[in-house]
Amino acid sequence: MMQMRLVLILSFLLMPLLSRAELTIEISGGGTQQIPIAVVPFGQSAKSNQENLSNIINADLRRVGMFRILETRGVANQPTDVSQIKFPEWASLQAQAVAVGTVQPIAGNRLKVTFALVDVLKQNQLAGMEYNITPNQLRLTAHKIADVIYQKLTGESPLFASRIAYITKVNKRYALQVADVDGVNPQTVVSSNEPIISPAWSPDGTKLAYVSFEKKKPIVFVQSLTSGQRLTLANFKGNNSAPAWSPDGTKLAIVLTYGANSQMYTINADGTGLKQVTKSTAIDTEPTWSRDAKWIYFSSDRGGRPQIYKVSSSGGDAQRVTFDGAYNVSPRFSPDGKSLAMIRNEGGKFRVALQDLASGQVQLLSDGSQDESPSFAPNGRMILFATRAGGHGALAAVSSDGRVKQRLSEAGGDIREPAWGPLLN
Repeated sequence: MMQMRLVLILSFLLMPLLSRAELTIEISGGGTQQIPIAVVPFGQSAKSNQENLSNIINADLRRVGMFRILETRGVANQPTDVSQIKFPEWASLQAQAVAVGTVQPIAGNRLKVTFALVDVLKQNQLAGMEYNITPNQLRLTAHKIADVIYQKLTGESPLFASRIAYITKVNKRYALQVADVDGVNPQTVVSSNEPIISPAWSPDGTKLAYVSFEKKKPIVFVQSLTSGQRLTLANFKGNNSAPAWSPDGTKLAIVLTYGANSQMYTINADGTGLKQVTKSTAIDTEPTWSRDAKWIYFSSDRGGRPQIYKVSSSGGDAQRVTFDGAYNVSPRFSPDGKSLAMIRNEGGKFRVALQDLASGQVQLLSDGSQDESPSFAPNGRMILFATRAGGHGALAAVSSDGRVKQRLSEAGGDIREPAWGPLLN
């Protein structure tokens, strides 16, 4: 296991240089039944001079494969308010729902965004919202509107108003990046001439834990995304790695070689209260917490081959979780706690798999050969992971049913170690 992890780290160190840019997204596949929806270009005055929200909303909805986005330019009447909608026109396009809205400048250099969603067949309004925002909140507002549409038409929890974190390498300098869920607006949280790995979001989305080699050894840090303040969480003797937040954000599980081989510990979010959780002669690593915080799932070679185990978060004897397949690592819980994403070696290919914890049934989701680092969307609908494409590192995503696949890449560069953050307020 440690040898495998070391190979992954070294492969990242040898990646080609990456120029910072927004990620591009390619989509393939789709749901068996797609909801036809028309998002009419939002009305806006020339003074607002902003990107039309409808473009962002359409892109969000298209990515999950559950919607058929209808072309609206051929419709003579382009409503911006519910009262302007001529329902027969949209029914003739087979639209099940229509979204309309406006963006208007208001006092204080702010924008007022109005939005409404209507059911075409029933001719009734499903949702209506008004936002008073600053111009730099426009994209987030578009993602929030896409979430409202998604929730109303599917009944599922939202996912678009969230962010992703990932690692890049630029001119021999490593960077922890944070971007919108669609890869736009990448921002550097921290950079170093030494490797940075294993980013992990706090449950409230205000902090990132990560591992930096800047002092020539792996140390766990926690960085505030609001204040920029950085805490050295774990700098014990030996290696400090693999941070994972508890569901309430008060603790983290970490992996230390403190006095022996890699073992798991818990530590308070302020760096106090270190407590050993596993005690074995094996290599125990890659912890993740169960949603009720009672268990910590992890990868271990204690059975001879890498498999997934669980142990009480207060410590004790470990129990094996995966039995199907000879190699299963990198466990990550779905938001509802019912499934476990992992990386499985299937015929020499490392692929994303999903195990139903009740039945034990496992489904292979990705089709790559070097996939790693799975991370769930806030609603569990998609799983983000790292892969290889055209000789370069890239990010990819797959729906939890395996039908919709995405590739997020930057031309000519490499990206690794993704983590999907929680919804933004």
